[in-house]
Amino acid sequence: MNHFQYRRGILCAEDVDLRHIAADVGTPFYCYSTATLERHYRVFAEPLPKDALVAFSVKANGNIAVLKTLAKLGAGADVVSGGELVKALAAGIPADKIVFSGVGKTKAEMRAALGSGIYQFNVESEPELETLSAVATAMNLRAPITIRVNPDVDAKTHAKITTGTAETKFGIPWEHAHAAYALAARLPGIAIVGIDVHIGSQITELQPFEDAFARVVTLAQSLRAEGHAITRIDLGGGLGVPYICDNAPPPDPAAYGAIVAKVAKDAGAQIICEPGRLIAANAGILVSEVLYVKRGQNRNFAILDAGMNDLIRPAMYDAHHEIVCVTEPPPDAPHEVYDVVGPVCETADRFAEARSLPRLNSGDLVAIMSAGAYGAVMASAYNARPPAPEVLVKGDRFSVVRPRMSYEGFLEQDRVPAWLED
Repeated sequence: MNHFQYRRGILCAEDVDLRHIAADVGTPFYCYSTATLERHYRVFAEPLPKDALVAFSVKANGNIAVLKTLAKLGAGADVVSGGELVKALAAGIPADKIVFSGVGKTKAEMRAALGSGIYQFNVESEPELETLSAVATAMNLRAPITIRVNPDVDAKTHAKITTGTAETKFGIPWEHAHAAYALAARLPGIAIVGIDVHIGSQITELQPFEDAFARVVTLAQSLRAEGHAITRIDLGGGLGVPYICDNAPPPDPAAYGAIVAKVAKDAGAQIICEPGRLIAANAGILVSEVLYVKRGQNRNFAILDAGMNDLIRPAMYDAHHEIVCVTEPPPDAPHEVYDVVGPVCETADRFAEARSLPRLNSGDLVAIMSAGAYGAVMASAYNARPPAPEVLVKGDRFSVVRPRMSYEGFLEQDRVPAWLED
C-alpha cells in the first residue's frame, strides 16, 4: 500500500495535489510520502524479534529528510561509504545503530567509522580484515566485525543485483569462512561479533532466504565450537517490492519475518536486517511533464522532461515502473501505445516500451511510480541536466528536501586553469 491516490480526479501525495507541487517546484521532481515510509518500516519491523536492529540501507535513498523520518521510528542505518556514514549521523541515527558494509572501504573511511563508534563493520575480504586491524590498532581500538560469507545461493533476481553466488565480488567463499575467522581472531585490532550474509536485491521468493539463512545458522554453530563469539547475525536485505507488472508479487513481510524469527531462535543471536527498497520504493514517485507526442512510422513516442539521468533503473536494469496520469482519465478514455522516453541523447533513455496508456498530450503530467528507491540516489547531471529535486510530503504539507541545482551551480563546480584565462 502507498499513499499516492486519486482524489476528485487528481493524483495526490497524501493530502497534497501533485499539480500544486509541480506549479511550485517545476518538473520533473521526486515526491516522497512520509505516511508510506512510516507504514512500510512498521510492516517490516513488527514481525521481527524484539531486539532486532533494522538498519535501513542508505544506498536505496540517502535523502537526509527520509533518513530522519526513519530514525524517529528507531531505524538504524546500513552504509557503504564515508559519505553515507556522514549522512546517517547527520540525520540523527545513533552511531551504535550503524553498520558499515561494502567491498572497498578506505583507511580514511575506517578511521571515521571507528572514531564515531559504529556498531559493526561487515568485512568482505581477508585483506580488508588486515587493513582494518592496522587502522584500529593505530587508534588504540578494536573494530567490531562480522565477516560477510557468500552462501552460493541463487537469489533468482536480476543478474546485476545478485550478490550471493560464487561469481560475485561480494563476501568471501563459504569454504574460506573458517580460515577467515581464524585470521580475524589472531588480529589485534579485531573483535569478532557475528556473521553477515546478503544474497541480492528485489528477491521475490522466500526459498533463497531460507536456504541462505539455514546455512548461516549451521556456520554460526560450528564457529562457536571453534571458540568464536557469534552474538549477531546480519541477514542483509533484498526483499522485493511490487513494481506493478506481470511478475508474481513478492512475499508478505510477515512471512519473511517468520523465517527471521526462526533463525533467531535457532542461532541464539541478535538479528540485524538491512531493508532498503522494501521501505522506500513505493514511498516515492517521479513526476514529469509530457513535452511532445511524436508520431513515428511504427511507434508513438511520449517525450517527457524527465530523463535517464533522473531515473536510470529502466535503462540499467530493464526495470518496469507503472506510469499513470496525474489527472485521472475517465473509464472510457481512449488508449494508445507509446514508447515513453526522455530528452537525454541516448537510445537507452526510455522509461517504457510499447506501453498502453490513456492518450497523452503535450503539457500532461505523469507519475512514474515506485521510484523512491534507487532513483534520486543514482541520478546524474548527464547532458548537463540538473537532476530532479526531491520533495517530502506529510499530510497536507510539502517541503523541498533537495532543491534543483541551477545552471550557475553547474558552473561553480568547474575550475578553469590559469593558462586558459588569457
